[in-house]
Amino acid sequence: MTNTRDVALGVLLKIEESKAYSNLELNHALQRNRLGGLDSAFVSALVYGVLERRLTLDYIIRQYSKIPLRKIELKTKLILRLGLYQLIFMDKVPDSAAVNESVILAKKYKLQKSAGFINGILRSVTRAEQRLLLPPEDDRIYYLSIKYSVPQAVVRLWLDSYGETNALELMEALFGRPEVCVRVNTLKTTPAELIKRLESEGVRAEQSALLPNALVLSGTGSIERLQSFRKGLFHVQELSSQLCVDALSPKPRDIVADVCAAPGGKSFTAAQYMQNRGKLLSCDLYAQKVGLLETEARRLGISCLTALRRDGESGAALPQADKIICDVPCSGLGMLGRKPEIRYKDDLLDNDLPERQYRILCNSAKSLAVGGRLVYSTCTLNPAENNLLIERFLNGHPDFIGEALTLPEGVSRAFDEQPFELTLMPHTAGTDGFYIARLKRRSYSGS
Repeated sequence: MTNTRDVALGVLLKIEESKAYSNLELNHALQRNRLGGLDSAFVSALVYGVLERRLTLDYIIRQYSKIPLRKIELKTKLILRLGLYQLIFMDKVPDSAAVNESVILAKKYKLQKSAGFINGILRSVTRAEQRLLLPPEDDRIYYLSIKYSVPQAVVRLWLDSYGETNALELMEALFGRPEVCVRVNTLKTTPAELIKRLESEGVRAEQSALLPNALVLSGTGSIERLQSFRKGLFHVQELSSQLCVDALSPKPRDIVADVCAAPGGKSFTAAQYMQNRGKLLSCDLYAQKVGLLETEARRLGISCLTALRRDGESGAALPQADKIICDVPCSGLGMLGRKPEIRYKDDLLDNDLPERQYRILCNSAKSLAVGGRLVYSTCTLNPAENNLLIERFLNGHPDFIGEALTLPEGVSRAFDEQPFELTLMPHTAGTDGFYIARLKRRSYSGS
């Protein structure tokens, strides 16, 4: 019988040691151990819960441990986090199970000396009058960082950029699993037909209120196993990413370039808007990702797509395009609910991303036809990568102007920004954090 806590520990170890992506590593572990139903849900809750609450859990460990956190061996630390998460945040797990199973895990990994240490801390927590005791609120930033398990630098950024109400609601919304969203492949089926097909495969599907060809799924298990997926009836794509393509609004016979295309969701949705007629150039820096773009396009029956290996920063100009998708590499702060391990990266804010993004945008803009439309987007919540970067671009490129966006029903602006840009947040749009700016080329530079 598979020990679910052992599976969760293995996933967390892989994430720590190999910097693996939580969603990919968890899916591999669930498939490898053939877990389904309740076991799969329990492992997922443990993995994502420990990742989401790491700063909070480590704060608790420091309260009870005489050994400095940095000196606690990694496996011991992970077992402690798992045990504490069950004791504090999982009401249905008996205290005895959380403690005893943690000790068993330690012994299995030959951590004989650590077993008593783990047992002592966990039992002390069970006896505490208040299991989750947060730091004093005198240091507001530190308090919020521990409460929401968000690094202090990010807490400060969001408070300064978006205001306290937005920042608090945003951090609260990062807990729990985001919905699984897919885009209906309108080249092969309709939303109503796909909903019926998915129901026959044991998956519940509901039409999104934001977009007519977006579905929200539950009870999916491994999506790759579904016949409807194998037949190319849909691809997985978060709602904010779908809204980005909707803002671009590609049409049949358009020439469209997606300059940083992998893993391909925006390209595939654009091809469907184009009814597979026209020319779609999907570019990526890495050959392996270009190959994956081609494979996925075949699964979806998309023939208007050409995948190219190209450097978005310095690559040669593309054929003149009517529309361009410029979804640049970013810090990923809008994805913390979906990939919680991102929040612990050392260079989350101290990096050269805004300069790289600016170079990609400037290089991409060269290929846009007069009267053409470019949509710049990121999956982050950082004005330096979003609003401020677009302001800089427009100031330096008088041949471009912003083109006002129409907000979908059910989406509100979190703060004041230009009519041609939109910052999506979980609590204002029900999506991941995401930024969209729509620009139009009104002339050639100097004309």
